[in-house]
Amino acid sequence: MTDSTDTVGVAGERIRSIIERVERIEEEIKDLMETKKEIFAEAKGEGLDVKVLKEILKLRKQDKDERDEQESLLEVYLRAMDAPAPVAKAA
Repeated sequence: MTDSTDTVGVAGERIRSIIERVERIEEEIKDLMETKKEIFAEAKGEGLDVKVLKEILKLRKQDKDERDEQESLLEVYLRAMDAPAPVAKAA
């Protein structure tokens, strides 16, 4: 019969290992986000529109079909907004 403290000790070490790995990744993510912020600040300093750059990044993450569909819907919606509203007929 195995002692339950052995199991807890092994599980505890495994849990600690996982937690420490996640903490390292979170620190790396924090550093990368800071670098990303610096890059956008650099772009802004060069007169580029950061909002547009972020939109380009978003579009590049989509596949071509998804992007084409979204652009088509955007065009349809904009035309619908510009179209005159139908006039209600008096009863």
